[in-house]
Amino acid sequence: MSHVPHQLAEDFPEFADKIRDLKGSDAHFAKLADAYSEVNEKVAKAETNVSPMEQLAEDQLRKERAALKDEIYALLRA
Repeated sequence: MSHVPHQLAEDFPEFADKIRDLKGSDAHFAKLADAYSEVNEKVAKAETNVSPMEQLAEDQLRKERAALKDEIYALLRA
């Protein structure tokens, strides 16, 4: 498993242009994208023990990241 945090454009390459456009034109999307990046970075740091945390806290961050990613994907498909 890779511990390198991916950007949204890497997770959804088919929507790279739309991600860029929505970040600039849709405040809600930009807020979700920023939250995803922040949570994703925290997960990556926990996985690599740069910022170790309890397993339960790491699992909660993973769930939060998945929920954000699902919401972002739904907006991208709309």
